[in-house]
This record gives sequence, C-alpha cells and structure tokens, in this order.
Amino acid sequence: MIELLAPAGNLERLKIAFLYGADAVYIGGYEYSLRANAINFSREELKEAVEFAHQLQKRVYVTVNIVFHNKDLDGLKEYLESLASIQVDAVIVSDIAVIRTIKDNHIPLEIHLSTQASTLNYEAALYYKNLGVKRIVLAREASRSDIIAIKEHTHLDLECFIQGAMCTSFSGKCVLSNVATNRDSNRGGCAQICRWVFDINKEKDVFSMTPKDLNMATYLEDMMSIGVNSFKVEGRMRSVYYIATVIYEYRHLFDKIKSHTLRECDILYSNDIINRCANRESTPQFYDKMPTSKEQYYLGREEVSNQDFLGIVMECKDNVVLLEERNYFKVGDVVEFFGPNMEAFTYKIEEIKDVDGNKIDVARHPRMQVYLTLDRTVPKDTMMRLKVFDKKDYL
Repeated sequence: MIELLAPAGNLERLKIAFLYGADAVYIGGYEYSLRANAINFSREELKEAVEFAHQLQKRVYVTVNIVFHNKDLDGLKEYLESLASIQVDAVIVSDIAVIRTIKDNHIPLEIHLSTQASTLNYEAALYYKNLGVKRIVLAREASRSDIIAIKEHTHLDLECFIQGAMCTSFSGKCVLSNVATNRDSNRGGCAQICRWVFDINKEKDVFSMTPKDLNMATYLEDMMSIGVNSFKVEGRMRSVYYIATVIYEYRHLFDKIKSHTLRECDILYSNDIINRCANRESTPQFYDKMPTSKEQYYLGREEVSNQDFLGIVMECKDNVVLLEERNYFKVGDVVEFFGPNMEAFTYKIEEIKDVDGNKIDVARHPRMQVYLTLDRTVPKDTMMRLKVFDKKDYL
C-alpha cells in the first residue's frame, strides 16, 4: 500500500485534504493530542470525520501521542474504547502505557507508533512490533540506510514525513519550550523557541537555530522502492490553502510516478509551488546525507507571508462561479484555478460582479462573495490563487 497522508486540524481541513487527493488523514481529539493549539475534534466531530472518510473509502488516524503523566491515565481506557466504537482506522501513540492499555483490555484498535518515539533502528522497531504495533512513524531524522534496514528486519508498515517543519532536537525530545515559556512541547504546547531570533551582542547581530523545512519531492520514487508505505505531510495547524496546495502537488507527483511519466520539470515546478505556499525554504534534510549549515537558518531569516490565496469556489453553475474572496484581486489580474480532480488552468479576470449583479473593479473585503464567468465548469471548493509560476518555463 502507498498512502498520501495529510494533516487535518478540523473538519473543514479534513474534507479539503480528501478532496485534494489525500488517502488518509491524521487528526487529534480534545484529549491526549500533541497539537494543543489546533482546533482539534470533539468526540462527535471525530465520529463525523470517520463516517465521512469511510464513505470515500479513505482512512482516519487519531493521535493519542502526548507523554503521559500518572494523572493522564484517568479516562484513557474509556477514550480508547470510544475511538474503537466509531471505527477509527488506527491510533498514533508514543507512550507504552497506551499500547498496554489497548492490549490488556483487548480494545480493537490498530496501533501506529508516533514519530515522538524517535525510532531510528530496527531493534527498537522490533520491540514495538512485539508489543503489537503495526506501523512505525519513523523519526524525521531517519536516513535512507536507516529505512532500508528497518524494513528488511521488521517488514512493518513504515511511515515517513515528506513535507513540513523539522525539529531542532530529535523529534519528541526537545525541552526548549518548557524552559523558556513553561509550555511543554511533549504535551502539545511547543512555543517553537528554535524559530525565535536572538540578539547575541550589543550590535544586534542575530542568531537562530531552526532547520529549514523538509521537502522530499525529489526522493518520492526512491522512497517507494525501499519500502516506505505512508508519505506524511506535517501541519495540523496549517490553513486550508496550504493543505490543498501541498496535497494537490504531491498527489500529482504520486500519480505521475504510478504512470511512469514523472519528469524532473514536474518536481521543480511542484517544489516552487509548495515552497511559496509554505513561505520557508525546504530541503531533504537527513535522507541523503547529514544536514549542513545549508539546511538550517543561523543568522536570521525572512518569512514573508504572501497573499496568493485569492478565493474559494462556493458553487459553479453554467460556468458562472460564486467565489468567496480571501485576498484582494481586481479586473485585469492573471490568476490560476486549481481544485479536486482537475488540472490547474490560467484565467484573466475580465469582469467581477457583486452578489446583486453589479459590476465592480475590485474585490477587497475578505469573505465577500463575487461572481466570475469562466470558460468552463469547476467543482465546489476549487481555489483561485495569484498566477506566479508557469509550467511552460520548466520544460
């Protein structure tokens, strides 16, 4: 099985992830999840999420991956039983206490080991396999040779991150946030101290220690060949635009690999789209070599948020689109539409009408709704963005 796995911080993001090509999502409930600042899912929403996914023949994994203190064990069994009752496809755990609770109480849940366990060798993987773990989410620091050895010795399903933020420490082992802000990074409260910029002298020279983002687009086909089963995108707190963009691009790369039509220009184009959306530089990090200074920010950095995301399609009838605006656009702008099960296409805005049918020159109020007339029909939830890159330039 080859799986594209997306993050989802709420129901809207979950539905967008599936529409744009994810095979599975990972989500957190209000309890025991490592993204405390995400919106997360109530128990009723967890049930709705699973039902929605299963109707599409897709999968939902729920994170139960905090580091547990004694008080956290109260209610754990009941919570796990509730997840089993709504038929979640797996739970992602980091603490052996959770595995023991599932096994000792015969709770019918598939267990995936979280990246928080920092698994980098096959002996550790075999240990967890003997406890009943079916999949290992490898540490972000796993190299190609690590992955090969773990696969050959365990034959477990392996899940690897392919996109998103890296940790300055080994995944799950950082306490900078605890020390600096009293927010526990291993219980969902990471303040991302490694992304702070520090003054190091009176001249205001600055220092930071944050790695650049992970991006494995160049190595997808190779990862498949060595036995990686699930390809994971980080970002449960990311926007719907980020999730749609990244999943859309990786879905296209996956499909081209499957059809043996992938070209280097496809990878370069997708990389530029993804990097602009993320507003950060990216690199393969540990996969092909040990990271160097080129894979990390030391002397400050510039992360300028762009306003590329212009709107989302609410409905489309007879080629007339009702668009909910997200950023300023005007008549004469050259934009691009991309969406579920469609190829992106370029469009020059010739006319904008408000909801009363009046012509306007500019859409400048976030969430306002306007009408555009296209030369084709597009699905609901298609997105409109500023046209920045042209595929023809990559050929």
